[in-house]
Amino acid sequence: MAEQLSTGKCDSPLLQAFVDNRSILVKIAARITGCRSRAEDVVQDAFFRLSSAPQITSSFKAQLSYLFQIVRNLAIDHYRKQSMELKYSGSEEEGLNVVVQGASPEATHINFATLEHIADALNELPQRTRYAFEMYRLHGVAQKDIAKELGVSPTLVNFMIRDAMVHCRKVSNQRT
Repeated sequence: MAEQLSTGKCDSPLLQAFVDNRSILVKIAARITGCRSRAEDVVQDAFFRLSSAPQITSSFKAQLSYLFQIVRNLAIDHYRKQSMELKYSGSEEEGLNVVVQGASPEATHINFATLEHIADALNELPQRTRYAFEMYRLHGVAQKDIAKELGVSPTLVNFMIRDAMVHCRKVSNQRT
């Protein structure tokens, strides 16, 4: 069942002021970010910061000023981050026209051959070692999770990954 949004009183007067003035806070953030959905994100970030903030026992006016300042600062930070990302990113079409260094047919063949050698080296390993290596290096699974799944210690998983890496390097160096 979906949880209903509570419109009751909050524990903190500051959070209650936030809830009561949420629409105004979104408008303030939208003026800075230029987008209502981004403004909603900014206000949500502000709420999370306020929920862990210490209790403020000042006047209601001071609490509102504090809320507005937090939202304003977060919106400015968000706008700056967005501007920086736009400055250093390009369109998808630009990315398709980028020349890749070393993309000659010979380099491609060498890279595929190296990958085949590594795949062969991994197939030479015990299944459990190969599994631990592939889960950690290729799928990004944490070593402690691999250890739980295999029923071994995280230290043993670390050694299995290290052994697999050493074996792959040794096989790769022998074939080049």
